[in-house]
Amino acid sequence: MKHRRWLVAGILVVAAGLVAAGLLATGVVRTGPAAPSVALGAPRFVDETSSAGLVHTYDGNEDYDIGGGLAVLDCDGDGRPDVYAAGGEHPAALFRNAGATGGPLRFEPVADSGADLTMVTGAYPLDIDGDGITDLAVLRLGQTELLRGLGGCRFQRADDTWGATPTPGFGTAFSATWEGDASRPTLAFGNYLALDGSGAPTSSCAPNEVIRPDATGSGYAPPVALAPGYCALSMLFSDWDGSGRRDLRVSNDRHYYDVELGEEQLWRFEAGAAPRLYTADDGWVLLQLWGMGIASYDVTGDGYPEVYLTSQGPNTLQTLLAGPTQPTYRDMANKRGIEGTRPATGGDPLPSTAWHPEFQDVNDDGFMDLFVSKGNINVQPDFASKDPSDLYLGQPDGSYVQAVEQAGIAMFDRGRGAALVDLNLDGLPDLVEVTVGAPVRVWRNVGSGSADAPAPMGHWIGLRLRQPGGNRDAIGAIVEVRVGDTPIGRREVVVGGGHISGQLGWTTTGIGPATEAEVRVTWPDGEVGPWQRVAADGFALVERGAAPVPWTAAAGAVAP
Repeated sequence: MKHRRWLVAGILVVAAGLVAAGLLATGVVRTGPAAPSVALGAPRFVDETSSAGLVHTYDGNEDYDIGGGLAVLDCDGDGRPDVYAAGGEHPAALFRNAGATGGPLRFEPVADSGADLTMVTGAYPLDIDGDGITDLAVLRLGQTELLRGLGGCRFQRADDTWGATPTPGFGTAFSATWEGDASRPTLAFGNYLALDGSGAPTSSCAPNEVIRPDATGSGYAPPVALAPGYCALSMLFSDWDGSGRRDLRVSNDRHYYDVELGEEQLWRFEAGAAPRLYTADDGWVLLQLWGMGIASYDVTGDGYPEVYLTSQGPNTLQTLLAGPTQPTYRDMANKRGIEGTRPATGGDPLPSTAWHPEFQDVNDDGFMDLFVSKGNINVQPDFASKDPSDLYLGQPDGSYVQAVEQAGIAMFDRGRGAALVDLNLDGLPDLVEVTVGAPVRVWRNVGSGSADAPAPMGHWIGLRLRQPGGNRDAIGAIVEVRVGDTPIGRREVVVGGGHISGQLGWTTTGIGPATEAEVRVTWPDGEVGPWQRVAADGFALVERGAAPVPWTAAAGAVAP
């Protein structure tokens, strides 16, 4: 984000000259709201695991060590984020958000939700049938299931009804996108190890598969294998080159695949054509790592998303080497300070094992931050056993600084899936993290204050998109935010990535000292909307073709 620092400096120089000339005083030139220029410190996270009511533990035999995800969604239409957590060998559990705005985090378990399945490794929320009620893709060891949301936090199995039943397997990754004018999404399912005749995992990687809409656009064609598979642990549909086409990146675990052949993958998806792997002939460069999770964000501000990949040992931040003409990437994680090779604290000198990455501005200063969950797979002796998660704070020059201890979230349970999301609708992203063999951890972000007296840091805006048709949540859209002429962020709306964990709902963006911002949406079909003003410190529903509409918890449901 160096360009932002230079731009701010340039604005200050110009403004100084105008003041000297007397132009600002006479009103000839109008300045905009103050843009972010100074990074803030770490917010304080208060551990509310024991009081929040989200009582749940993910556990099981060693087959479940690479799982442990969650989904954040609004299952009852009240605008508050609810949480669905995998259980491994135990039943998964759904928790309704019962907290007050700005107050301590409170959840209530939902009995008989229809989603309390066993053998669940993780889950992703999305609206598959376009009815305005969020559905769930529930990844499982055995049979991954698609659950239709019925409203009121109730679900029923619907993949057979929709004609979109995935092949039985060891479900560990998922992503979805809408292709062309189809009313139903394209669904990609990632598998880890192949299963034997009894349904037990083998030691060989399984192929992944994709289920695409049929010729009508409203039903589904049979599943198509994405082979070879190299033990996928994360996948993400993303418009990596600005073409409007969403290709599928797959991150794979080299622990099992053939090191002569296995690698990270990028599949090209074009309407009317079979998926095709990018190869060296396309500019794709061999990359092998213990791939765990994917996070995508335009870190450099060049209009193309960088890709952060977690692993054992060094993590990598992939950026396009020479623009969008070919998928040739170079690593910039070390330069930015986010390799995360060793534990940040705790004294363990061995390499880290990283899982769920997520970009989110935790202190609302207008500079994007990065959270990475960590934890030993089990008792691997060559990797750290005391391995706390990382929290990197973004700086004006584009670098990051470690702040996990200052934030109060350093712990030594084996972290897996997570979500940085504003659970109590106060504009400060809170944290929920699944651990293996220990309770789900819940932290409330109280900013610069305390549990009894939370205090905001920077200003913020919260957005949710809506458009007509099957893709109601505008998956694939690009949301840009600026303050005056200063770009603050550019985020793609996606389903997938992370580590077996997904979110659907409000997205908050910090804007630092600014009291308002402008928002522009490039909708999934490529139509670019106008810049529209949004007031700070509140939520707005952005409907296609209309002005943003302010929303508060008292106003009722998000869905029309």
